Amino acid sequence: MDEKEAISGHFRDDFLWGTATASYQIEGGWNEDGKSQSVWDKHAHTEGKIDDQTNGDIACDSYHKYKDDVQIMKNLKVNSYRLSLSWSRLLPTGDSSAPNAAGVAYYNKLIDNLLENNIKPCVTLYHWDLPQCLHENGGWQSDDIVEKFKEYANFCFNAFGDRVKLWITINEPHVNATLGYGLGHHAPGIMDPMNACYMVSRTMLLAHAAAWHEYDTNYRSKQNGMVSISLNSDWAEPKDASNPKDAAAAIEYLQCSLGWFANPIFGSGDFPVYMREHIAQKSKEEGLSKSRLPEFSEEEIKYIKGTYDFFGLNHYTTRLCEQLNEHNEMHKFHPDLDVILLPDPTWDRAGSLWLYIVPWGLRRLLKYISKTYGNPKIIITENGCSTKHDPNATSGLAVLEDTQRCNYLKSYINEALKAVVQDGVDLRGYFAWSLLDNFEWKAGYTERFGIHYVDFKDPERKRTPRKSAAVFREIIVENGFK
Repeated sequence: MDEKEAISGHFRDDFLWGTATASYQIEGGWNEDGKSQSVWDKHAHTEGKIDDQTNGDIACDSYHKYKDDVQIMKNLKVNSYRLSLSWSRLLPTGDSSAPNAAGVAYYNKLIDNLLENNIKPCVTLYHWDLPQCLHENGGWQSDDIVEKFKEYANFCFNAFGDRVKLWITINEPHVNATLGYGLGHHAPGIMDPMNACYMVSRTMLLAHAAAWHEYDTNYRSKQNGMVSISLNSDWAEPKDASNPKDAAAAIEYLQCSLGWFANPIFGSGDFPVYMREHIAQKSKEEGLSKSRLPEFSEEEIKYIKGTYDFFGLNHYTTRLCEQLNEHNEMHKFHPDLDVILLPDPTWDRAGSLWLYIVPWGLRRLLKYISKTYGNPKIIITENGCSTKHDPNATSGLAVLEDTQRCNYLKSYINEALKAVVQDGVDLRGYFAWSLLDNFEWKAGYTERFGIHYVDFKDPERKRTPRKSAAVFREIIVENGFK
């Protein structure tokens, strides 16, 4: 069959269909009802950090308009919704013994309203908005954060676990580590790609494991839920499939991106062997006495290994890979990665400069995960397409006729169906990013991922369905493709 040819078929009867959002990106209410400052509040309020000089102070105002959002979801026919909790809204001082009653009440109301409309909540504990007070005490660069995260997870399991049956501990630790602590583009804005990004990857893995064990030991038997982590990954395709060096480059990239966090949890319990050896050699060449990549003790390796109930995957795009050489050095992505990432110039590009539309990459990535990590249950926890926003546009055809996004959703979901039907991948759910246009981190409001347009010039933050909302609804109702 031609790879570009769509197939007909259906997903499993209990397939999760949902949309995804994150607290800082949609809630607003940044300093209301006892909420304290997060690292993203501080970062976005710092001049020059956000492309359009905006912030998430109000965003979609979902703190006040959550019932509107639930009705939008009901109209979409989704059966699940992935949201994240604001750590600083629930525990303003970072202390689980001093919770914020208003924050707890907000999430209780949201969760209850979802369930009243037959929508299952999928809750992420941490989607990058660390309380600023914890960051000032070391944050992810301190081992103390592991116990703090465990206490926070325990608080949330206790408060909401009677109704929440699907939990994600940390969203995209790879992005948080590289952009937050390596390149400094994201909060907290630390630029230390040689050290800090590796330090925080260690504490994030230990914190994730601590939360999983907390649930497994104290809550699983009475709450009967599932807990895992959401890892992001592009697919890596050799630039020249017949060139062994390009093939090796693609595998090396996957090991140093997806494998960085997947291998400890879903594999050996430790960082990938290639990553260990490569960074150790780089460190030696720099005259260091030990590797810049932190070590795990044998006890920690056993503690981290197997801390999952499913594989949460965020995927958007694909890259071509080749080995670093004197001709392509200007494209080097990371000091420790001797691999060059390039798009195919024939690929269609979305509204984000980094997002090329390559549907078959999703199928190949799903097959790779299934083969590499023992055929785990997989939930696609994010997948979506952006448009570049014209600040002068209104809610007319220019922003609602999102044909590119419609085609993206249909083609990517069909590739996921091929992975299930033709490759035997155990796929359990799909969450589109995103329910709404929102604050898109460093890009502010210049990039829009929503299947619903949000008018941020309107004090009411009016939501209007795009054409893609109808397309997604049709796929959900059919549970696949006719």
